[in-house]
Amino acid sequence: MGKRIRVIKIVSFIIILVEILLIGAFSVFYFTNLFGMADKMNPQSVVLACTILAAIDCLFVWGISVSVASLRHKTDLHAAEVIGSDVQEAYNFAMIGLAVTDKNDNVLWTNDLFKNRHIDIIDTNILSWQPELAVLKDIANGADKECKIHFNSRTYDVKLLVEAGLWIFKDVTDFEESYNYSKDQAPVVGLLMIDNYDDVVRGDDDFNDTATKVKNVIFAYAKEYGVLLIKIKSDSYSMLCNYKNYMRMHEDNFSVIDKVREVSSGTDMPLTLSIGMAREFPDFIKLNDLAKEAVDIAMSRGGDQVCVAVHGSEMEFYGGKTEAQEKRNRVKDRVLADSLIALIRASSNVLVMGHTMMDMDALGACLGIKSICNRLDKKCKMVADLKATESKTRAAFTSSFSKEVVEDILISPSNAYDSINPNTLLIVVDVHIPNMTMAPKLLEKATKIVVIDHHRRAEEYIDSPVFNHIDPAASSTCEIIAEFIRFSSINPKIEISPIYATIMMSGIFLDSNHFKSKATGLRTFEACTILKEYGADNATADDYLKDDFEEYRQVTEMVSRLEHPAYGVVAVFAPDDLIVDEAAISKTANQCMSLKGNHVCFVAAHISSKRIKVSARSDGSANVQLLMEKLGGGGGHFASAAGIFENSSIDEVKEAIYNVIQKHLSEATADAAARKFEGIMEE
Repeated sequence: MGKRIRVIKIVSFIIILVEILLIGAFSVFYFTNLFGMADKMNPQSVVLACTILAAIDCLFVWGISVSVASLRHKTDLHAAEVIGSDVQEAYNFAMIGLAVTDKNDNVLWTNDLFKNRHIDIIDTNILSWQPELAVLKDIANGADKECKIHFNSRTYDVKLLVEAGLWIFKDVTDFEESYNYSKDQAPVVGLLMIDNYDDVVRGDDDFNDTATKVKNVIFAYAKEYGVLLIKIKSDSYSMLCNYKNYMRMHEDNFSVIDKVREVSSGTDMPLTLSIGMAREFPDFIKLNDLAKEAVDIAMSRGGDQVCVAVHGSEMEFYGGKTEAQEKRNRVKDRVLADSLIALIRASSNVLVMGHTMMDMDALGACLGIKSICNRLDKKCKMVADLKATESKTRAAFTSSFSKEVVEDILISPSNAYDSINPNTLLIVVDVHIPNMTMAPKLLEKATKIVVIDHHRRAEEYIDSPVFNHIDPAASSTCEIIAEFIRFSSINPKIEISPIYATIMMSGIFLDSNHFKSKATGLRTFEACTILKEYGADNATADDYLKDDFEEYRQVTEMVSRLEHPAYGVVAVFAPDDLIVDEAAISKTANQCMSLKGNHVCFVAAHISSKRIKVSARSDGSANVQLLMEKLGGGGGHFASAAGIFENSSIDEVKEAIYNVIQKHLSEATADAAARKFEGIMEE
């Protein structure tokens, strides 16, 4: 076919050239009257000559048309031989449409699919027919591309073969409808827990007025959004719905948690909801397991939120606008303490560790665990690298104990790894994120792990601990350990040395910001009372936390760089060439929060040449843990959080913080305090 077309082009060129030469020669002879041409020619002869030329051209064009038609016919016959006797029937059966365009995207030819679908694109510019096709053409750049379009209630997959100018349309409407229906009807499983229910409803009194109102809100919401509720206990329900109704709740931002909070507001112990949901997996049993894990995370993060487990993806969080309520359940404390003691007794030896850059709370909690092990005559070593310890903590530890005692208490991460056996109990305190522990490799080798922490639970978590206690309502981990020691049922009672008790009290001072933190409650003062009974020296505990002149200078210098990203929000960004101690960053954040009118604070500074730490604080008006999670790589408490950022500049971190404030501050702000943040972002 290509050879025939080349021949046609050559013949056409020759004929046109001959006609031009004849017309040129005739004009020269006629107007110069050479050989008496003007005298011999008359108008009738000129008209006859033009008529003959026109007839020849018409015959030639007709011949070309017949030849091209013959070639197309032969091609169609060849396609018919390959596909079958009826090519168009095959196209219709597969719902495939074809369109051929020229270089200007004008339609030259289509098959009958478009006519059958009442789509007329013949003799039009195909790019004006559908905007998606224009985009497809723009991004093609000589390569074959695909897109999807919707027209006349039909859906088409479109492929463009650029070099051939061929558009292939595949009608996928039925497939799309089946897919969307299957997706809308996919199962979503959830678990709903009413927080603080046992503290509000005493005994079998299920007719508490607040509890009744809350349940009415839950039932009404479930009915509105097509959720099947199955009562498990008086304070918990199983949830079942399809993906379509789940998306309605998602678009509504799970307003049921806000409605429940409003109904119970004003009471001494407001009721809130913790909801865990799981989706995008075909197995109901697996979805139920994911939902259980999700609701556990929601509760460990302080409740009043929805945690959604998406199979194969990161967890999603909604709500979390209120701080965890302080609970005073001494029976629960005794049960937890006795469970921990039973695990220690059943182990051959105990290893205890905190987080990297260990602070006084982590150190105090480790020493509290060692006190329990000493009472049970179990060998206990604290896994720590003093180089990966905060300077104040390192100084307090080395100054409080002799070199021999320090060597007896400590074990390096490498030696700890070698000492682990199948019966070793590894206790992790003041942290639950694996890569933030003092020795993450120990978690991979240990078979029995205990987690005790007071930070709101993050998505990343230590796998399958045999004992897990995360209490975000506690001010510090030392507070939790002190309660375990006091309320355990072991007899004779556990003893704590005065030095251990002093360091534990210093840990409480640190994490409660000397009782000024929102997490400070009656339990905090009771824990200090317990430690005081064991001989804790509060003056010495305070001395451990005092700043030296250089640190005080750094804090003052950073506070002087205060910025105001939004109303009630302040931020401090140290210069890129300034490297400060981690404790100085936290102290700067606390200092900023002590200034009147500040409700949320961010402080960012280099702690090494390639690492930046961000400390975030709140007066309870906003959940800074949520904000730090949105920032990436952070977590902590409702009112106190932090994060580490690798290989970033201060300007990059600053831009990220400003973006998070602008996009997510309202999401993290407690409703009662929302009026504080109605300011407009500064440019």
